Amino acid sequence: MVNLATPEDYVNGVLKGDRRMLSKTITIIESALDRHKDMARAIIDQLLPHAGKAVRLGITGVPGVGKSTFIESFGMALIRQGHKVAVLAVDPSSTRSGGSIMADKTRMEQLAVQADAFIRPSPSGGTLGGVARKTRETMLVCEAAGFDVMIVETVGVGQSETAVASMVDFFLVLMLAGAGDELQGIKKGVLEMADAIAITKADGDNVDKARQAARAYASALHLLSPASAHWQPPVLTCSAVTMEGVDAVWQTVLDHRRKMQASGEFDIKRRGQALDWLQALVDEGLRERFLKHPKIRQHFPRYQREVARGDASPTVAANELLFFLDNPQSP
Repeated sequence: MVNLATPEDYVNGVLKGDRRMLSKTITIIESALDRHKDMARAIIDQLLPHAGKAVRLGITGVPGVGKSTFIESFGMALIRQGHKVAVLAVDPSSTRSGGSIMADKTRMEQLAVQADAFIRPSPSGGTLGGVARKTRETMLVCEAAGFDVMIVETVGVGQSETAVASMVDFFLVLMLAGAGDELQGIKKGVLEMADAIAITKADGDNVDKARQAARAYASALHLLSPASAHWQPPVLTCSAVTMEGVDAVWQTVLDHRRKMQASGEFDIKRRGQALDWLQALVDEGLRERFLKHPKIRQHFPRYQREVARGDASPTVAANELLFFLDNPQSP
């Protein structure tokens, strides 16, 4: 097997839509090795002009909402319309477990075998910010490979919604009907991020309950200030089993895109996301350099012990550690 050693080899493979090269490129992006980081930067820099045209859709949902089932049915419907769909995940647990605990391809067996679909589990990242960065870069690579719909899903509730919302054009919140309290403890902040809410499992005996829940959520959304003066987030009902309402969800995404582009908000949001990405990369780079600094590596365990015992305040310990960063010759 020929070892493709240059960034150009990976770039050319991605642009040709070579799935094997796409996977290998993403593996390099997710790698923690310094030599891979340098290569990943070169690859992303060359692929960036070929990315950015896809519809970027974030999806979150409460436990039991059937998110994987919805994404699979939704993705299959888009493929039948001629789209190429990539599904990525942001899993906060991967910062602890070293990788995604979700076997995405076993959750979406039908979608996973489609030639026009690509499913990638959440990367590990050390921090949620690291996971989000790798997912964002993977999204760009998939766009350059010709995928025109990017679905970024959250895994779990409460940690990753903000990270996902910061990298997509449209944020969809999936909810259930008839699960006790209609608002199900969903955080107000998550509802404020929603560009639409979809009540899932609206089939069989659950149809009326789903409609009642939709009215309740619509009332709740009207109490919140919309993120855009040109868009009032709608509440939809759908069934991944009967496919009722699934096309309406996609139409809502397209309607939102048209209105945001017409008002200029689409470009403003994309530019803002690029600046947020820049800030996140700087923050991550500074943290990495801090932890790799020889003096800090030498003294950090001692300060951790002193803070844990209560012998030193976190403020003083942090200040003294940062002193080493600025004064590497100090004892």
